[in-house]
Amino acid sequence: MSVVRIALANLRYPSSPDDAVARVQRAVSQASAKGAAVVCFPETYVPGYRALGKVTPPADSDFLNRAWESIARAAADAKIVVALGTERIVDGAIRISVLVINADGSIAGYQDKMQLDPTEDGIYVPGHERRVFRAGALTFGVAICHEGWRYPETVRWAARHGAHLVFHPHLHEAEPGGYRPTSFLDPLNTFHEKAMLCRAAENTCYFASVNYASEGSPTTSAVIAPDGSVVAWQPYGTEGLLVADIDTDAATRLLASRCTTGALAI
Repeated sequence: MSVVRIALANLRYPSSPDDAVARVQRAVSQASAKGAAVVCFPETYVPGYRALGKVTPPADSDFLNRAWESIARAAADAKIVVALGTERIVDGAIRISVLVINADGSIAGYQDKMQLDPTEDGIYVPGHERRVFRAGALTFGVAICHEGWRYPETVRWAARHGAHLVFHPHLHEAEPGGYRPTSFLDPLNTFHEKAMLCRAAENTCYFASVNYASEGSPTTSAVIAPDGSVVAWQPYGTEGLLVADIDTDAATRLLASRCTTGALAI
């Protein structure tokens, strides 16, 4: 059995891009202190998701480069892999992305969001390729928000390419009049939490979903085992790190490997 500890940074929406960087740096240090080999952050946490009602400055490549460099130094100091929800500018257009930083501070690469939500079409552009990453004995992939909820093939691709776990950074906040859950998988909760179980069980891999901490959020951060059982979940609206141990031997990816349909192409 090979056990790798992961951390999900269930953080509040930052007050500014600089606040986002400071919050990430603190969480990196805290995750390392808890023995985590990798820490994952919510969708575009740096500089903050460009959601309706949010005030986010125009995209700034110089700021992003400085932010990534400072977070990379924090990763190296803490000796931990960082999966940073961020945005990046490619050919003048903004992509939703996850930047993966190795434990020595070097850049492992990016995973861009390929399946945008329709509400994102006027703000972001999709990426074009997928890849997997390493954190010690753990191989992991990334499926960002909408593509993890509604496109099972995004998780299956990673599992078929060796991922023991798929990180799922997202932003899911309360809507006016919406049901406000207090218990994970309550029958009154939205379909999203049930989708977490499906993504894990249908691919025999771990699925780790990380949300922002916000009052009344319809979903929360959670880690799901390869058999679809719940490993851990964060209390709704509570800021902090969710830490869980991953047994890579349990992530056989058996069901993902048996899928031979055309749905694998993404």
